[in-house]
Amino acid sequence: MRNKKKLLIEQLDQKLANFKDADTVLIPPKGWVNAIRTTLNMTRDQLATKLNLTKGAIQKIEEREATGQITINKLKDVGNALNMKFVYGFIPKDGTIENLVNLKAEKLARKIVLRTNQNMKLEDQGIGDEKITNTIKELADEIKREMRKSLWD
Repeated sequence: MRNKKKLLIEQLDQKLANFKDADTVLIPPKGWVNAIRTTLNMTRDQLATKLNLTKGAIQKIEEREATGQITINKLKDVGNALNMKFVYGFIPKDGTIENLVNLKAEKLARKIVLRTNQNMKLEDQGIGDEKITNTIKELADEIKREMRKSLWD
């Protein structure tokens, strides 16, 4: 990876590190809005008043959140009304953005090298397993350095 790209990835990984434990938090079955409102012993009418909405609108907000059909802006508004800050983020499934790039680069390199080797075998010019492994590693490093857009195909 070019130094600038590598630095950007490192900086993003540092920001996302704050969310690393977030995937262990279980979302309440009826959603956060309902869980927080009921835990605070706040009625829908009371929350509706804070948002200049109706009791029915609050019920819809809670339903939409529970089904994943609510907007980020609406959640921010509700958070403000509850005197809370709404936060969101993404967590790389493989731990870090760098790991994600590494896995994708290796997968792409393996695909390219094995396809090329297959063609070479057909012409009786195949290479050994150790050479294949080294070639995959070298190509993956090159792909990461260049941050090829083909990583995401």
